[in-house]
Amino acid sequence: QVQLVESGGGVVQAGESLRLSCAASGRTLSSNAMAWFRQAPGKAREFLAGITWSSGRTSYAESVKGRFTISRDNARNTAYLQMDSLKSEDTAVYYCASRDGNTVMFGGGSYSNWGQGTQVTVSS
Repeated sequence: QVQLVESGGGVVQAGESLRLSCAASGRTLSSNAMAWFRQAPGKAREFLAGITWSSGRTSYAESVKGRFTISRDNARNTAYLQMDSLKSEDTAVYYCASRDGNTVMFGGGSYSNWGQGTQVTVSS
């Protein structure tokens, strides 16, 4: 079982940047994929970005491509989501998730481990 803890959320102005962290513990992630999702009030959970832990191969949703960057630090067992040029519509609770297997999946049902979420609020 992998435990995930997100941090780095907060309140920022539109156009500013924020970096979220997802610290993993419990077991090695060498054969895992990790992803970031978000959920705004009244909206469905949305896939944002994913990364395979072993190779670092990344995938992005079209809605954030070019603004958000996912990365990982193997030594720290931590994944990151760098968010630039934030917009008010980026306001949501952000979650990281992991799954067994070296494939990033876009559906949240494919992920078995989830963090508690961190709130990001972008004011315009």
